[in-house]
Amino acid sequence: MVMTSILILAGLGLAVAVVLGIASKVFYVEEDPKVEAVLEALPGANCGGCGYAGCEGYAIAVVNIPTIAANLCVAGGKDVAAAVGQLTGKAVTESDPLISFRRCDKISGKVQKRYSYQGMPSCAAAATLAQGSDVCAFSCLGFGDCVVTCPFDALYIQDNIVRVRENLCTGCGKCTQACPRNILELIPRRARVAIRCSTQDKLRAVMDVCEAGCIQCSKCIKTCPANAISFVNNRITIDQKMCLAYGPDCDMACVSACPRKILRNLREKDCLLNKMSELKDAKPETKEEVKTENKATENNTEVKTEKPAEKVEKKEEVTA
Repeated sequence: MVMTSILILAGLGLAVAVVLGIASKVFYVEEDPKVEAVLEALPGANCGGCGYAGCEGYAIAVVNIPTIAANLCVAGGKDVAAAVGQLTGKAVTESDPLISFRRCDKISGKVQKRYSYQGMPSCAAAATLAQGSDVCAFSCLGFGDCVVTCPFDALYIQDNIVRVRENLCTGCGKCTQACPRNILELIPRRARVAIRCSTQDKLRAVMDVCEAGCIQCSKCIKTCPANAISFVNNRITIDQKMCLAYGPDCDMACVSACPRKILRNLREKDCLLNKMSELKDAKPETKEEVKTENKATENNTEVKTEKPAEKVEKKEEVTA
């Protein structure tokens, strides 16, 4: 009886093995060596900056679809684009490298706390609770969802606000997708002017909560000779392509016109570039610290109201 069962199982195993062997031959799909070569040339970051889920998806697309450009890998830069172009036989056009830029300047604006948030340290969670812990409903909450998401360690939290390490940022855009308040945006690395405010409120509603918020006076719009500034979804925005195409002949009229100093000359005030010595002294929170804190407090969500803290002395912010 036992031997019969063993023989039956052995026969079934042999039959299954034969069927799988035949199926592997019938349904075998030969891998394109070009795809493998392109995949080898890519950095393997799987950041999604190319618009595909990972490097393999982009490799398959760029090899098989004629309209897919060879320079979509933001993490690899010019060298990778040249290699992909050579492997696929596609011309490589110059692309404008991007960088993540934080629009909020709540430190200079002396934005106060509405209440003490004691729940899971997540911007996505905090943003849903009574419009967030800051009195400005459009400020950076500083819990580091973007820091955890960034595959290149280009972001860190300091003074309850996110900072960008320009030398590590590839412009993949994952941080912009993670931010629930759209504080982070991608701008060209060679951009001359950027906006340090994300509010969609106006006039008194802004002035009551932030000393450096855009009050929508439209002076920058009226003075920009390139017509590159406008309101998009009730938020002041710069069309960087139009701004760069016009060139420096405008003398950055928008920067001078803004009474609240929302528009920043990125090069003059060093508000985009980070000095490595400053980064070493900053001792930022790392991804591991953020993740550990999240895990430790994920089931502890409550709100405690408190009196606004006394305003601190205004200081110049030099890191993005």
